[in-house]
Amino acid sequence: MKIIILGAGQVGGTLAENLVGEKNEITVIDSDPTRLRALQDRLDLQVVVGVGSHPDVLKKAGAEDADMLIAVTNSDESNMLACQVAYSLFKTPTKIARVRSEQYIIYQEQLYKQQDIPVDHIIAPEQLVTKAIKRLIDYPGALQVVEFAEGKASLVAVKAYYGGLLVGHALSALKEHMPNVETRVAAIYRRGRPIRPLGTTVIEADDEVFFIAATKHIRAVMSELQKLESSYKRIMIAGGGLIGAGLAKRLEHNHNVKLIEYHRERANYLSAHLDKTIVFCGDASDPELLSEESIDQVDAFIAVTNDDEANIMSAMLAKRMGAQKAMVLIQRSAYVDLVQGGEIDIAFSPQQATISALLTHIRRGDIVNVYSLRRGAAEAIEAIAHGDENTSRVVGREIGSIKLPPGTTIGAIVRDDQVIIAHSDTVIEANDHVILFLVDKKYINDVEKIFQPSAFFFG
Repeated sequence: MKIIILGAGQVGGTLAENLVGEKNEITVIDSDPTRLRALQDRLDLQVVVGVGSHPDVLKKAGAEDADMLIAVTNSDESNMLACQVAYSLFKTPTKIARVRSEQYIIYQEQLYKQQDIPVDHIIAPEQLVTKAIKRLIDYPGALQVVEFAEGKASLVAVKAYYGGLLVGHALSALKEHMPNVETRVAAIYRRGRPIRPLGTTVIEADDEVFFIAATKHIRAVMSELQKLESSYKRIMIAGGGLIGAGLAKRLEHNHNVKLIEYHRERANYLSAHLDKTIVFCGDASDPELLSEESIDQVDAFIAVTNDDEANIMSAMLAKRMGAQKAMVLIQRSAYVDLVQGGEIDIAFSPQQATISALLTHIRRGDIVNVYSLRRGAAEAIEAIAHGDENTSRVVGREIGSIKLPPGTTIGAIVRDDQVIIAHSDTVIEANDHVILFLVDKKYINDVEKIFQPSAFFFG
């Protein structure tokens, strides 16, 4: 595909990195030549210096025959205007814009139409991150939770701990422990390296285990791998920006929520607009404030300010002062691996959430969900099987007979309302939602081809 990316910041750069390796023709536009030079030194792509919404700049970037425009600058207005110009002058088929302002998101159904503002897909990073954190609150102990087929199936990453029922046992023992629950371990990471999960694989303490199951069975499976943590009731949020405020709104009716906001004007606004959240104006890394607000009784401390260092320091302090769990938002992806797993339990990156959402719209074949896992190294995807035995490489075939790329596993199939855990003799039917796990995302093109029906394919 020929793709133009507007914005060479962290999202644009990470996206370009993801797509260049997949044999796409990528051009990045940015007004900062230093950023572009840094990208071009690392990646095989074209760059254009200029304002991305200007027609001459888009033309220079090849908009006349581009398949897709992805506008991810820091300005909502620039992103939307670039989509308008690409549509009006170049008839670009697919236009995606990153939109952060709540005002533009609230009215998205009325605004984003070809005759009004021709944006085919909007990506709202703050909403995506808020949703991801909410899922982690719903499943205490999970490192990552992603949903498929409108929430019917979930893929969950957990760390196996000493004392977990399955630690020291082979995977085949899962069935003995839970005869009435179907689940499949899609991948195991041991000391950062992927291990192919077989029935004979013995789970060790500290293994990062990705398993897939019907969403209603997730807690039961988690209890096999680690001592099930009690539900989080008391939540403290540091930072009252879009993410902090959105999270408080989602949690305040079922949890006891306190929010610390540094700026008085914003704190007053939040105090007036949130129903049950208690809002404090202050510094989240002030030990006196944390002590006064009983940090030692907090189940989850969640730092989501715009400052990575402030988030890390306040979360480490909260954990040392007795908070049960510490979660932080980190803008710089390079920091995520450095901090997660020590005093900080979970670090999440808005870039990865944004990239996952963007990849969903970029993938070929009928791929309806894409999640970037393990900081972008792995992917989980949901593909719909189309065609019949004469036109499809998967429909009417047993999973064991499908030639999947290395390190790729089919974890489950969602058929109507039924979640079917995949076995080698499971037969895929037309319109099944097939959930796959790719240990190495460089094989994504091969997976896309498998799920693209062809009139020229005959068994």
